Amino acid sequence: MCKNIMIADDSMFMRNLLKGYLSVGDYQVVAEASDGCEAVFLYKKYSPDVLLLDLTMPCKEGMTVLKEVIEFNPKANVVICSAMGQQRLIMDALTIGAKDFIVKPNFHVLVPILNNLFH
Repeated sequence: MCKNIMIADDSMFMRNLLKGYLSVGDYQVVAEASDGCEAVFLYKKYSPDVLLLDLTMPCKEGMTVLKEVIEFNPKANVVICSAMGQQRLIMDALTIGAKDFIVKPNFHVLVPILNNLFH
């Protein structure tokens, strides 16, 4: 069964790169957000199976988005996509409720992480 994915990243290049990696699996990108405010709105609208979330975005930081998503859906599958040097934020995100993380641009681990969430 196809899993619905939402990507929240302010970089169109990163969103397109993630979509490319997802095209090899049984995943469908149902929504894309370019800032944190849009991310919260679209998550509530589409309730995707997984949210791929950047931590550094305009309007609302990724940590704020994560808190609002977890408050809306405590069982949300959120995978943080973060740059090197943000290890402390990643640890905080995992404590708040993120399921896993990917350090950009190591997206080759994306599909195995997603497969692990659903098995």
